[in-house]
Amino acid sequence: MFPLLLVLLAVPLFLSARKQKRAMAEQQQLQSSLQPGDKVMTTSGLYGTVADASHDTTIDIEISEGVVTRWLRAAIREKVAETDDVVIVAEEDEAEVTTPKVAEPLDHNAKK
Repeated sequence: MFPLLLVLLAVPLFLSARKQKRAMAEQQQLQSSLQPGDKVMTTSGLYGTVADASHDTTIDIEISEGVVTRWLRAAIREKVAETDDVVIVAEEDEAEVTTPKVAEPLDHNAKK
């Protein structure tokens, strides 16, 4: 009974540790492969372009034209695919807004 219980507890822990180790290795590989010009997203959701990746622990990211900020490499979550900067403007709906009518509550105490 005890060996079966030990196996049932050990297998999920082993698989979880392997998955976590693999994710950590992928993240380290991403952070070491960053080059100037790569579009990235930080862990806080900031998008930018790598301006300088020559430092060991930090990376410079251009977040707007002429605005360069320095971040820890560990703050880079992922590389972002190249996309065109297209802004889609939704047209306002010109439909008439109406308020639904609410039925009057029934008065159960009223005499008929």
